[in-house]
Amino acid sequence: MIYSLDKINEMAEGDEDFILSVISVFLDEVPADLEALEDALQEKNYEQVYKLAHKIKPNVDLLGMEQTRAVALEMETLGKSEANMNQIEALFPILKTDIKQVVAELKKDFDL
Repeated sequence: MIYSLDKINEMAEGDEDFILSVISVFLDEVPADLEALEDALQEKNYEQVYKLAHKIKPNVDLLGMEQTRAVALEMETLGKSEANMNQIEALFPILKTDIKQVVAELKKDFDL
């Protein structure tokens, strides 16, 4: 398991509906953002890469995905400075693999 519900549980204070709501939002938004990020990479659109990595970062952070958060942060930083797109493209498979794994785990763990 590469995610942790510690941060969400702390915020939820036992509210199961809140926890499910946060997970549902993650499952609705993050895969779509990931797909848009992949498109932005193919288009070499630095601004979109920056914006989408920035949007994904707090979502993975909320689920305690520290490595994934670090990758998103690095992609965000590289996109902001219009640095080498090859570096961003090299990081993307890590981000994609982690997110796809967590999406599958969350769906299984919460019967969604």
